[in-house]
Amino acid sequence: MPDTPDTPDTLRPKAPVRRFDVFAEYNRQKALEDGMPPDEAKGYGLWVAKVVAGRRFGRALLAQPPSKVRELAPREPEEEVETPPEHRKWRTLGGKPQTDQMFDKEIVQRMGREFYEREFAPAITEAIRQGRSYTSIRDTLRQRWNTGPFEKYR
Repeated sequence: MPDTPDTPDTLRPKAPVRRFDVFAEYNRQKALEDGMPPDEAKGYGLWVAKVVAGRRFGRALLAQPPSKVRELAPREPEEEVETPPEHRKWRTLGGKPQTDQMFDKEIVQRMGREFYEREFAPAITEAIRQGRSYTSIRDTLRQRWNTGPFEKYR
């Protein structure tokens, strides 16, 4: 029987798990499946989650597989021309490269590394393995963890 939030062995996140977190991780893992290197996949997952969250009609991107999203998503003009060579692998938002370190800070650190590695990422891996879509898991997985209390995010 799987652990429930009431059992002492279940890890708890430091902060509530957001749809944003699930979407970023889901897209990180799908990018890995598409052959993207692990560091770039983290930056990509964060970038696409921010792009979709910031768009009024972001659903058009969600209908496409991650490889198509990468092709269709608008790129900032300075990304192609003015980005230094060492940052070309990172997509930018507001002039800031969306990197693997930023993913770790905004997603992993926020919920806690142990929780991310032992509970969160494996749950999304399993959902993808089962062929489940983001929309089918975004709320059901979060219900498992979002019952509080939460440590204050540091």
